[in-house]
Amino acid sequence: MSLAIYRKYRPATFEDLFGQEMVVRILREAAKQGKLAHAYLFAGPRGTGKTTTSRIIAKIANCLTRASNASFRARGEPCNKCSACREIDEGHSIDVIEIDAASNRGIDEIRSLKENVRVSPVSSVNKVFIIDEAHQLTKDAANALLKTLEEPPEHVIFILATTEADKIPATILSRTQQFYFKHAPLEMIVKKLKHIAALEKIQISPDALELIASSAEGSFRDAESLLDQLVSFGDKDITVEEVEGMVGKVGFKKLSGFAELLLQSNVKDALASLSEIEDGGYNLPQFTKDLIQYIRRVMVLKYNSEMKEMFKTEVMAEHLVKLEAHAKLFKDAHVNLVKSLITAYSQMRYSQFPIIPLEVAIVEGTK
Repeated sequence: MSLAIYRKYRPATFEDLFGQEMVVRILREAAKQGKLAHAYLFAGPRGTGKTTTSRIIAKIANCLTRASNASFRARGEPCNKCSACREIDEGHSIDVIEIDAASNRGIDEIRSLKENVRVSPVSSVNKVFIIDEAHQLTKDAANALLKTLEEPPEHVIFILATTEADKIPATILSRTQQFYFKHAPLEMIVKKLKHIAALEKIQISPDALELIASSAEGSFRDAESLLDQLVSFGDKDITVEEVEGMVGKVGFKKLSGFAELLLQSNVKDALASLSEIEDGGYNLPQFTKDLIQYIRRVMVLKYNSEMKEMFKTEVMAEHLVKLEAHAKLFKDAHVNLVKSLITAYSQMRYSQFPIIPLEVAIVEGTK
């Protein structure tokens, strides 16, 4: 069985971990000084590197090369070559225990974990417990974990990962070092996808890469999974039309062209284009969401051209040129168009006829 792309290209060192510069800087410095904490909380959106970072820490805590080579230890990275690093990378280490709190959330599971904590590592220097979706723990289970988190044995490191930090009890937060992972910039996701495509000898257009990256909504893993899904069809030459069919989203060219019709108040052609988009089987609420975001960027550039620097991380360079051109078409009256589209989006998500609220928004918003 071939290895999934997101697993094959999972970062193995801090240097490979893109988009989380502050997190990497602090953890690498702690690794250089040999001052890893006994408990961490990693919070942030899915696919941003929380579990990957947890495994890198597990390798650093057990790397045999670091233990025997002071100059290498000063790099703050695992060697990825010693037996301990390889076992963790391959998922074979019996001293690195990954627990899914979504299915092991009760007090009995935590009591079993506490018993395991007392047992010394079998073949490694440290035991590392990675608790994923930690916000799913029951109240009793979280309370049972408190004392162990506060004073674990010297050979134990706890890493809790969650997508919903606000649901983690304050008593647990206070016993951990907290790191917050952010959505990866689109340009960074595109850069990594381009690198993977080159290594895998995949031909893919820049617009297709951009659509995959934007569909992933800041998640490296989701973007890599989408690319893998497209490659699984046996196609090594991927077009933007194929990506559109896969994700149900329109590419930048179609989206930009449609926005231009609205900004020109060309209702006739806009309604005809919308009908074609619906007939193409695209997700209309998603299309409306993307359209709102597009015209919002146009509006912002109209009134504050300095925002161009911020948008450079969110859109491709050639797409930013198109946004700037459309900013010149934006008029004060188009603010009503944005409002109408937002109203349509809230209505169409629950409508059996989602095209109707959008058609009404187009007619009303372009008067």
